[in-house]
Amino acid sequence: MNDPQPAERAPFATADRPGRDLRARVRVYEAELIAFRRDLHRHPELGRQEFRTTRLIKERLVRAGLAPQVLPGGTGMTVDIVPAGTPAGTPLLAFRADIDALPIDDAKTEVPYRSTLPGRAHACGHDVHTTVVLGTALLLAEAARTGELRQPVRLIFQPAEEVMPGGALDVIKAGGMAGVGRIFAVHCDPKVEVGRIGLRVGAITSACDRLLLTLDGPGGHTARPHLTTDLVTAIARMAADLPGLFARRMDPRWGASLVFGRIAAGSAPNVVPQHAELEGTVRCLELAGWREAPEVLDELIGRVAETHRAKWALDYHRGVPPVVNEQESIDRLERAMQDRFAAGSTGPVVEDTEQSLGGEDFSWYLEHAPGALARLGVRAPHEKGVRDLHQGRFDADERAIGIGVELFCSLALGPAEA
Repeated sequence: MNDPQPAERAPFATADRPGRDLRARVRVYEAELIAFRRDLHRHPELGRQEFRTTRLIKERLVRAGLAPQVLPGGTGMTVDIVPAGTPAGTPLLAFRADIDALPIDDAKTEVPYRSTLPGRAHACGHDVHTTVVLGTALLLAEAARTGELRQPVRLIFQPAEEVMPGGALDVIKAGGMAGVGRIFAVHCDPKVEVGRIGLRVGAITSACDRLLLTLDGPGGHTARPHLTTDLVTAIARMAADLPGLFARRMDPRWGASLVFGRIAAGSAPNVVPQHAELEGTVRCLELAGWREAPEVLDELIGRVAETHRAKWALDYHRGVPPVVNEQESIDRLERAMQDRFAAGSTGPVVEDTEQSLGGEDFSWYLEHAPGALARLGVRAPHEKGVRDLHQGRFDADERAIGIGVELFCSLALGPAEA
C-alpha cells in the first residue's frame, strides 16, 4: 500500500473554504483502507497476540513518515503527529482503536474476506476501528506537512480490549496517556445505519466485573447435617439471596445487577461436600456503584456464611468501569458530524443511543482525560434485521470507514484545545 501520488491529492482547504476538500482527500485513500480492513478481517488475532496486525500498522505508518512506538509487550503502539512549532506542553488530542479479535468462528460464507483462522473472527468491528484510526493518521500526517494541522495528535492502536481488565491499561502503563488533553473513539454499532453516529452524554456502557465465591466446610454424612456445615444449602442460599440483598444495598439509580451463571457442589447424594463454588458477574451503570460493589458483597457474603457456619473466600475480578462521556466532547462530535455530513442528507446524521450493559475498556482512558466514545453506524440501508456484535455473522458496511476518518480528521483540524 503506497502513498497516493501528488497529482492525486486534493488540498485539505482553500483560503476561503477551510477543510472543504477533506472528503476528497479521504476518498483518495478509500480503496486502500478497505483493502487493509479486509486483510485484518481475514487474519484476526486475539488479545496480546496481535503481532501481524501490529507489524502491518507499523509498516504503513512508517511509510507515511511517522515514528510509531510499539508497546513493551510487542503488540499495539502509539504514534504522535506534532506540527512544527508546537509549544512544549501543548495537550495532545488522542484517537484510540482496539486491534484484537474474538475467539469465535466467522460464520460468513458469502464474502471473500471471511476469517481464514478457525475460532478467530473480527466479530466486534475492531478491524474497522483500526482502519479508521490508521486512515486518520495518514491524512493528518499530510496535514501536518502542509501546515493544516495546528494541534498535536496521538493515535493509539491498543491490544487486548476483549481481555478484561483490558489492554487500555497496557497503553496507560507505557505512558500512552501522558500529555493527552482529550480522547475520542468510535465503536461499530449494527443498529445504527451507515452515515450516522449514536451519541450519549454520561455513561454509555456499563461496568462489568466477575466473581468466584467459594465455600468450605468439614464435610459429612447427609444423615447428620447438624454435625457439619451443609454447604449445598449454604451455596444455594447464596445464589438465591445475594442478588436481592445486593440490589437493596445499592442505590437503585446505579443500575447494579448481580447474576450467577455457575454453581457447583458435591459428587454423591449422601455426602455433604467439603467445597462449593458460585460464579457470576456484577454489572453497574454508574461509576459510584462500581466502586462500592466489592465492599458491599464482602459484607453480605460474610453474613450469610456466618449463618451457615461456612468458611468463605471471594475472588473478585475487576473488569472495567463504565465509559462516561463528557458533555464538551459529545458537543464536539455532534458539531463535527453535523458540519461534515448533514448537508444533503436524507435523514439525521446524529442520533441518541442507549446505554449498553456491555463493558468497554475505553473507560480506563477517561480516568486520565475527558473524552467520548461514539457509536459508528455500520448497518447497510438495505439490510433486513441486525447482525449483532459478538456473533459470527457480524459484518460492517465499509462506507463507515471513510465516515469515521473524516469525522476524526474534522476534530483534529478544528480549533485546538484552549
